[in-house]
This record gives sequence, structure tokens and C-alpha cells, in this order.
Amino acid sequence: MLRNRIGIVLATALAPAIWGTTYLVTTELLPPDRPLLAATARALPAGLLLVLFTRRLPRGAWWWRAAVLGALNIGVFFALLFVAAYRLPGGVAATITAIQPLLVAGLASGLLGERLTGRTIAAGLAGVAGVSVLVLRADARLDALGVAAALGSAVVMATGVVLSKRWTSPAPLLATTGWQLVAGGLLLLPVTLAVEGPPPAALTGENIAGYAYLATVGAALAYALWFRGIRALPPTDVAFLGLLSPLVATTLGWLALDQRLTVPQVLGGLVVLAALIAAQTARRPAQGPSPVRASGGGVATGVAGGAGAGVADGPPPAGSVPAGSGAVGSVPVGSGAVGPRRPTPR
Repeated sequence: MLRNRIGIVLATALAPAIWGTTYLVTTELLPPDRPLLAATARALPAGLLLVLFTRRLPRGAWWWRAAVLGALNIGVFFALLFVAAYRLPGGVAATITAIQPLLVAGLASGLLGERLTGRTIAAGLAGVAGVSVLVLRADARLDALGVAAALGSAVVMATGVVLSKRWTSPAPLLATTGWQLVAGGLLLLPVTLAVEGPPPAALTGENIAGYAYLATVGAALAYALWFRGIRALPPTDVAFLGLLSPLVATTLGWLALDQRLTVPQVLGGLVVLAALIAAQTARRPAQGPSPVRASGGGVATGVAGGAGAGVADGPPPAGSVPAGSGAVGSVPVGSGAVGPRRPTPR
């Protein structure tokens, strides 16, 4: 049982680790100043590919549930994160969105019946502190609209994580993942065209490779792993794994882009890891049954233990920073963070 849980945790952790590569891929492979295009190209093709592969469409209530989850986990999350990335230094956005595990813990307490413990709160506060030391700069300036957008992105993604645990679906995991990616991508498409205009007329081989990576690995694979983790683990545990994104992004910036890594940053990274481990190893107190309505009608007793990303049968932000925003890493999904350099608007 313990070995199985460790395997699921490690597999789920791959998702925010993958999202942490977004900045490196964006700066090295994608056209500059097109974050919304990258976010749309990341979600919509991946979703369509999964829907075509599974040959499953939503039924009944899952038409609107997939739309809601796609908006929360992808569409609205990316749009708000886009605003935050434009108006705030990356470290500020990362620090604000690092509150997501605490938000998930609070929502899970109210909607799923999970008990909010002092250890969870302490780990959440330590995670915020560790991320701030890891990526925040002393000369960072605040912008009211940017702060509101960053907070909003954390709130919508946290809500998406908890609702993904609460709602169940008879469809396989890859199908429900595809539905959400399509819904989020369709929501982003008109915004992208209105703000950034049509895609560039000519794309290089590197551009195509970057978009292909973000769609296949950064969206289809990563979201499938993320939603599988939500199915199998308490949502608060999954949310804490999102703190890996800024850690991976900062490490890659040091290894591949020759960015300087200071001693305080190393200490901040260790604090993040300690918070993450403390959250994963917390002993869960017994909790009373909480009625959770299944998609086929009736009420399932328990705390949605078998639900995940709207998945009952199948075994993945936000979230991540819209690829191409120039921010280091991803903000989570889970949630992750925007890295050390100020985003380049596009």
C-alpha cells in the first residue's frame, strides 16, 4: 500500500516538474512575445488529440462539467496568469500563487470533508516562504491589477483541483483530460486572436518542436498524470506537489541558462522540499463520510476517494504559466511559480 502510494506521488510529481521546463522551452524554442498563442497551442491540439484517440464525448451533465473544469484548470487560469505575468515581476507572481496549497486545503475542508490540520497550514506557509526566497527579488514592485490576477489564478486553479476530486465520470482518464483541454483551449482561442492576432506566417523548425513539446508532454502527458494523482490522492497533497515547478525552473535556469544561484535561493529550495515532504507524510486523521454525487445519479458515500479530474474508471496549473510568457517555470497547477526573471510581454 505504501509502495503504491509512493509510486503515485512520484508519477504525479512529474507533472509540475514538466511544467517547470516551460520557461526554458519558451525562451529557447518559441517565437517571442506570444504567450497566449503558446497557451492555446498547448491546450487545444492536445485536447483534440486525446478526444480523437479515446473516441469519447461527454454525456449528460458532463458537457457543462467538462466546460467548467476546463475553464478553471486551463482557460481562465491561463488568462489570469497571462495578466499577472505581464504586470508583475516573476518572483512576485510565483510567491502569490504559492498560496494555492492552502487554498486547496481550505476548499477541500468545506467541499470534501477533509480536516484542515495545523501541520498542513504550517507546511503551506513554509512553502510560500521558501518560494519567495527562491524567486523573489528585493527590488520587486507590486501592481494592484497584477496582484489581483495572480490571486485569481490561484483561486480558480484551487477550485478546479477540488471540483476535479468531487465530480466523477464514467469515462476513462484520457477522455476527461481531453475534454478539459479542448474546453480550455476553445476559451483561450478568441482571447488569443483578439489580443495577439493570428499566428506568425512562418514558423521555424525550432518553433514547431517547441509547440509540439508543450502540447504532447507539457499538456497531454502532464495533465493526465496530474488528474490521475487527483483521483488517487487527497487534493491537498497533490496541490503541494505544484511547488516543484519553481524549483525545477530555477534549477534549469542555473544549469542550462547560466543564471546565478545564490545561497539564500538554495536554502529557499530546501524549505520548499521540506514543506512538500511534510505535506506528503502527514498522517490523515479519521474523517466522517461526505456525500458526493456521481455523474450517473445517486450519492456515493465517502470523500470522493475514487474521483479524479472527473474520472471514475480511468487511472493532468495553473497549471502552468502560459508558455511563452517569459516567466520561469509554471504556476500551478498546480501550483508552481514564475521564475526569477521578469516576464517579457508578447
